[in-house]
Amino acid sequence: MNAAMVTPDGRRTARRRAAFAGGMVVFLALAAIAGPILYDTDPNALDLTQAAAPPGAGHPLGTDESGRDVLGRLLAGGRVSLAVGFAAVACSGLLGLSLGALAGLGGRRVDTIVMRFTDAMMAIPALFLIITTLALFGTSVPGLVIAIGGTSWMGLARLVRAELLSIREQAYVEAARALGARPARLLTHHALPHLLPNVLVNVTFGVGTAILMESALSFIGLGIQPPSASWGNMLTNAQSYLYSSPWLAVYPGLLILTTVVAVNVLGDALRDAAEPEARA
Repeated sequence: MNAAMVTPDGRRTARRRAAFAGGMVVFLALAAIAGPILYDTDPNALDLTQAAAPPGAGHPLGTDESGRDVLGRLLAGGRVSLAVGFAAVACSGLLGLSLGALAGLGGRRVDTIVMRFTDAMMAIPALFLIITTLALFGTSVPGLVIAIGGTSWMGLARLVRAELLSIREQAYVEAARALGARPARLLTHHALPHLLPNVLVNVTFGVGTAILMESALSFIGLGIQPPSASWGNMLTNAQSYLYSSPWLAVYPGLLILTTVVAVNVLGDALRDAAEPEARA
């Protein structure tokens, strides 16, 4: 039996895992979108008389070092962190799919040009590219999306190119080409259905990576700037209060961990569900 195949029971398990992880991601996204509306509090309102107050009445998750409500900032920060994560992956996915398709279907000369450009991008340290991009576009949400998405498309481009080089040799693609089908039609009608499972898995894993990157950039001061909240800069502010007010680090860290694990489990389950099914 091919090792890449999964049994029917394995496929059902993968679908259950995908449903659970997908539900968790949807729950976090809905909480970030609707939470600030349902929990009506100003996440940037200062109250130094309540600085670093523990969880209690009026502040279910306590307050930070400036007396700002932690729950309100977590919900507001979730909007930023999740928006950056998903938008950056959409940006990198569009770039990777477009350039990979151009290389895979554009002929030898186009393939060489695109792949040498991709190799050059991969040779430059990612942090240098991100810092340079942030210097040009600023440390706003759009700047972070461009910085993360514009420097993380190369792996997907190489994956799409490799898949297309294999697919275009298939008989049904050769027949479509002989009938005069243009490269755009070959991509959308013949290649894309076969590409989608691998692309979706790659994109799903990319969401977790993008969220971690946003958090890391905010942690070192290159991400969302105060007083705006993100889970990353909340961790940055909490590092001086780990012993006196540990909840300031626990809550954003736990949300980052939960989100990244959920999207990675979703990607892993989608990969298993997309594998050919083993037959007895």
